[in-house]
Amino acid sequence: MLKGKNAIVTGSTSGIGMAIATMLAENGCNVMINGFGDKDQIEKERKELADKYKVKVAYSAADVTKSDEIEAMVKEAHKTFGSLEILVNNAGIQFTATVDKFPDDKWKAVLETNLFASFYAIKHAVPIMKAQKYGRIINTISVHGLVGSIEKSAYVAAKHGLSGLTKVVALETAEDGITCNGICPGWVLTPLVQKQIDDRAQKEGKDKDAVKKELLEKHAIKEFVKPEEIAGMVVYLCGPYSNPITGSTITVDCGWTAE
Repeated sequence: MLKGKNAIVTGSTSGIGMAIATMLAENGCNVMINGFGDKDQIEKERKELADKYKVKVAYSAADVTKSDEIEAMVKEAHKTFGSLEILVNNAGIQFTATVDKFPDDKWKAVLETNLFASFYAIKHAVPIMKAQKYGRIINTISVHGLVGSIEKSAYVAAKHGLSGLTKVVALETAEDGITCNGICPGWVLTPLVQKQIDDRAQKEGKDKDAVKKELLEKHAIKEFVKPEEIAGMVVYLCGPYSNPITGSTITVDCGWTAE
């Protein structure tokens, strides 16, 4: 469905990002993956994607909190693939604490990774997309771009900001063949969320399964969202039937925000 299209997916060496990169490749898209991790493992993942789906797969170790490194990544993808049709801003980190105990350096890090990075990537990709008169920008936001939760001031602030940025970019690029949308997942059992579960279980002296059950109380459907379900939405938003969808924040949250 996306044969010949070219994409960058930030934060894609594991979790949701890897699921997105995999499904884009499965649908014929050349992909640049990005993120931190063991170099040998990342190279193994890169090669497996390329060999399995017969597409070009590149890797950038760009630090997404640095505008110049993101600019270099975008230019590299454009040069490697010849064009750049898809940008998926997925990189994210988490830290939890009450506002009065939230460390300044953690606040800065969460905002830089979850919000600033998306701004930088969009800023550097949009000129290429405008010149092509085509582009698909998708931001992995979270339900926390729509609602709040205790001990997540930085994350919620960043994700609400990303929701707003999505709308502005959609309006500014509407006449250039570009769409910009956000996906708002509920709880996904990624390494990031598993760490939250482990930390909370230790802090509160609870069984990890009990903590998982408590998290899912926010879901009407008592299940975790699967990474591939988010990836499927990305593929749809990059596909031929999504042209009129822009500036939207689409929930994939098992009914969390329906209440």
